[in-house]
Amino acid sequence: MRIDIWSDVACPWCYLGNRYLEIAAEELGVELDVHFRAFELSPDSPVTSSKTMPEILASKYAMSLEQVTTMEAQMTERAAAVGLEYHLLSVQPTNTFDAHRVAQLAETLGLGIEMAKALFDAYFTKNELLGDHETLVTLATSVGIDEQRVRSVLNSDEFADDVRADELEAQEAGFTGVPTMVVDGRFAIPGAQPPDVLVRLLSRVMENDRA
Repeated sequence: MRIDIWSDVACPWCYLGNRYLEIAAEELGVELDVHFRAFELSPDSPVTSSKTMPEILASKYAMSLEQVTTMEAQMTERAAAVGLEYHLLSVQPTNTFDAHRVAQLAETLGLGIEMAKALFDAYFTKNELLGDHETLVTLATSVGIDEQRVRSVLNSDEFADDVRADELEAQEAGFTGVPTMVVDGRFAIPGAQPPDVLVRLLSRVMENDRA
């Protein structure tokens, strides 16, 4: 069963949604063919920002910093419940376009899942700057990608069209948020659905395929 996941590496729900999918697959005893697709939540963001993430969120959603802190604490608890470690108040806001290009490179090498997890962990747990090229080189080589190949991509426009193609496909399909999972190219599952919901939905797909 192929699962295409439109996500952004700076989206906490995307990391959580992927973990939920892993749990559902384990419960079903199935091996999923997962592919990460590009979706930028803030395509106009600079590589570095003078504002903290809580300040950015407070401004974006017209919330107080106290409300943002409470919201982030709730998300951190959700993540911890399934074994993920979030440090949301100290993440480094950045532009994720180059991270998506490196992820596209990893996909061509059969390392898409490994790369996505490395990017998520670097952003949410280790609070690394994902817009920084040296950071991306280190992360990519850590999952087995040749360093010079990564540098070649980052020093060019390679995979830029692939990222844009993913985003255009999402737009044409009407995806307005992430994560959005598409099962076997047939139907979409919006949002980070909990494992029990995913088990029920994927079971239905498998039953229909057997029928």
